[in-house]
Amino acid sequence: MTLPGFDHPGLLLLAPVAVAPLLRSVLRNSTVPSLDCAPEDSLSEILGVTLKFLGVAALLASLLGAAGPFFPGEEVERLAEGAQIVMLIDRSGSMNETFAGRNPSGGEESKAAAAKRILKTFVDSRGRDLVGVAAFSTSPMLVTPLSDHIDATKAAIDAMDRPGLDYTNIARGLAMALSMFRASDADHSRAILLISDGAGVIDPKIQDDLRADFRKNRVNLYWLFLRTEGSRGIYGSSEAESESPQAAPERHLDLYFKSLGVPYRAFEAEGPKATEDALRQIDRLERQAIRYFEKLPRRDLGGVFFGAALFAACLLIFAKLAEVRLSPSRGAS
Repeated sequence: MTLPGFDHPGLLLLAPVAVAPLLRSVLRNSTVPSLDCAPEDSLSEILGVTLKFLGVAALLASLLGAAGPFFPGEEVERLAEGAQIVMLIDRSGSMNETFAGRNPSGGEESKAAAAKRILKTFVDSRGRDLVGVAAFSTSPMLVTPLSDHIDATKAAIDAMDRPGLDYTNIARGLAMALSMFRASDADHSRAILLISDGAGVIDPKIQDDLRADFRKNRVNLYWLFLRTEGSRGIYGSSEAESESPQAAPERHLDLYFKSLGVPYRAFEAEGPKATEDALRQIDRLERQAIRYFEKLPRRDLGGVFFGAALFAACLLIFAKLAEVRLSPSRGAS
């Protein structure tokens, strides 16, 4: 059980002052010399004691409120469905074109703009995920680390439709995405979501290093390939396999991903609708039970104590206003 703390604990030294109402009545003195001859009135006695303790409560609650009581923040373990997902986003210049392979005009969306809109919806639907964002073109760039801050993730996705460069260095992008996972979270469901409209050639020496890193981290890989109209797709003809990686980079990159020894799925999308369908499939695939820690904020209790003090003071004021003045009867002169 978490114990409360105080911002100004020194004020608690004044707590003995709260017993003052027990030493002296809050009601006015009466000129009647004695009520001993009056019959016993249990209700009046109870009311008198109650008013004294209301005075104690009003003073004590005011002191506690002024001392700044609070429950400190804490971490609570939760169980939910989700995953750790790194979005690796292609920032090459071709992402600024439409799926038809031309510059956007009128109400057309570029591939980057369409992906941005759909990815933000995807993030909104998975509130328990830890999501990180990395971008790559000539060099990789860490945009946001893995976190459950949805607003920060969506802001990072918003930046993906900024003008990019022409070169696609996918190997360095994958290496950065893998480095974003913590070794201590190896028992969690982890995935890299690669969003790209093309592929690059990975040096054979780097291929072996990436293959070892994928197996070590046990990361699922999803490739969302935003195919431009008329371009070569992932699933080319059998002749494409005999061509060099430079001539058919998409096909050879797909074959390399299949050789990694980790769960891998490729989705070829030729428009916004197909992109949405692909992300819905990924959403279903990456829903596993995960344990996570939710950080609860500090809870200030000053308002509670000041409210109690105000309530007690209002009752005392009401009792004071209802007080009846007694005076001894005077005989005729």
